[in-house]
Amino acid sequence: MVIFLLPSCVWPESKSFGEQGIVGGVPSRWKGGCMDKTPDGVPCNRKLIGAKYFNQGALAYLKSQNLMEELPLIVNSTRDYKGHGSHTLSTAGGSYVSNVSVFGSGIGTAKGGSPKARVAAYKVCWPLPNIGGCFDADVAEAFDHAIHDGVDVLSLSIGSPPAEYYDDIIAIGSFHALKKGIPVVCSAGNSGPSMATASNIAPWILTVGASTLDREFQAPIELGNGQRFTGSSLSNPLAGRKLYPLITGAQAKATTAFAQDSILCKPETLDHSKVKGKILVCLRGGSSRIDKGMQALLAGAVGMILCNDRLSGFEIMADLHVLPTSHINYNDGQAVFSYIYSTKNPMGYLIPPSSKVNTKPSPTMAAFSSRGPNIVSPEIIKPDVTAPGVNIIAAFSGAVSPTGEPFDNRAVPYITMSGTSMSCPHVSGIVGLLKALHPEWSPAAIKSAIMTSARVSDNTMNLMLDGGSPIFAPATPFVYGSGHIRPTGAIDPGLVYDLSPNDYLEFLCASGYTEKNLRVFTDGNFKCPVSGSILNFNYPSIGVQNLTGSVTVSRRLKNVGMPGVYRVRVQQPEGVKVSVKPNVLKFEKIGEEKGFELTMTGAVAEGQIGYGTLIWTDDKHFVRSPIVVSSSFF
Repeated sequence: MVIFLLPSCVWPESKSFGEQGIVGGVPSRWKGGCMDKTPDGVPCNRKLIGAKYFNQGALAYLKSQNLMEELPLIVNSTRDYKGHGSHTLSTAGGSYVSNVSVFGSGIGTAKGGSPKARVAAYKVCWPLPNIGGCFDADVAEAFDHAIHDGVDVLSLSIGSPPAEYYDDIIAIGSFHALKKGIPVVCSAGNSGPSMATASNIAPWILTVGASTLDREFQAPIELGNGQRFTGSSLSNPLAGRKLYPLITGAQAKATTAFAQDSILCKPETLDHSKVKGKILVCLRGGSSRIDKGMQALLAGAVGMILCNDRLSGFEIMADLHVLPTSHINYNDGQAVFSYIYSTKNPMGYLIPPSSKVNTKPSPTMAAFSSRGPNIVSPEIIKPDVTAPGVNIIAAFSGAVSPTGEPFDNRAVPYITMSGTSMSCPHVSGIVGLLKALHPEWSPAAIKSAIMTSARVSDNTMNLMLDGGSPIFAPATPFVYGSGHIRPTGAIDPGLVYDLSPNDYLEFLCASGYTEKNLRVFTDGNFKCPVSGSILNFNYPSIGVQNLTGSVTVSRRLKNVGMPGVYRVRVQQPEGVKVSVKPNVLKFEKIGEEKGFELTMTGAVAEGQIGYGTLIWTDDKHFVRSPIVVSSSFF
């Protein structure tokens, strides 16, 4: 099994890319390799069997725009100088590594989703300020090489604003991979909690949102009035078990700064004489979390409390700040500000960070996780699933400090990172396992197994909550898709919704794409059928917009398990009656397919969206699909 990551670079010296647990040599079918020949290049081994870089598109752009001063930023190497590539690659397919921790926290064994898989890293993005660093020509070339070299799974922690599929290089490259039987998994993006922000939304892509684990790196704070709040951090502890004076960024405003900037602890906005020896309280937004800590340290603070703004809600991160820090949610932050502004001599203390497991509720949706609806194909619910993407421990680069700040001389082989870049390789690893266990399954079958076995409840048996909601409200399918991944369920899903490459092309035809539009996906011989409906596209989720009166959608299920009788269960969207015919499906052999029709009648209240669930079950398997309905357009 070969898992390929884009736009990945790699730190090959990491133990996660060692050969421990790898049996046999490099697969004979593998046509790739490591192209770096410089002294600082990336060597291959029996685990890391591919490392290539693609930069001709970037170089051509710089030359055409006469930006020659930025040419040194484009290096002929796949080596990881930032940490992102090593982190995502090890999450997908890293080897077993024992006694891993981040400065003593989170001690355990690190491994990827497919720890015995071979991995390949193809670098296509470059650190070009202001213009972005991922060029279509380089991405397209990387896809071509990956398909030719013989990868089994494509994992892309990369994305751009949604576009029509024929103008989206990732959608185009992914479709060509699909035609070769290669599943493609992509991150949904980090533009939440705003709606309609999900990227990589083509129906043949498995699109992944981000949610939390039941492990937290807790860094509580204690106020002088006895109030305590549980924050998050992986920073060093505060010296001495005593209370320190508290001051907000606004109170510490430099004479030349504006209060709206100093409360965000932006550079050159803080008065050193006001901050020295105190715990500085900063509001999130306007600059990076790490930079706020750096500004606090430069201003003489002994510690920092980072308070979420309303947009960030309940999402808190365990960062390796350069000074003792606790990151708290919006509500707790408001309480801290209230205490400071109502107290003559406000005091506080940062309790040393510690790891806690089995925390509740978990999982919750990350506020940053991009959401639906799908702005290109609204009937296709995106993201498809969610997976762990908050405070994920994985391999890091030896070329950069944990903060990336110039005066941070710390080095860590493993680090926490957050983002849909981190959740995507979790799913890629599972896809690799499923493909190894079920080599006969199509990419669509693998995707269906992961989607229909996902769960929407947390470990308190309530609906997953949305960390991007100011009131921590229950999340919806536009946030988590079909739910949080459940690998054990995906191994034996019972039934799957299968699709062929031609089914996707017919979907595009029904969506209004012309045969000219389709030329980037096919060899030109495909002809659109005379008629077709996007509502009958055999997707594992069901989305219907502009419902007026009654609508019927059709689906078909393929048996991939033992013979059995499946009966339907429906949770109806509010205001909508749902009927299914037939309501019983009997399967007598593997590979047998049965169709059904689902009819929805009624109307969702104006301006509202109705959410329901369709489940086919034989009392062992529960093949679950979300239903999303609106009386207007999404």
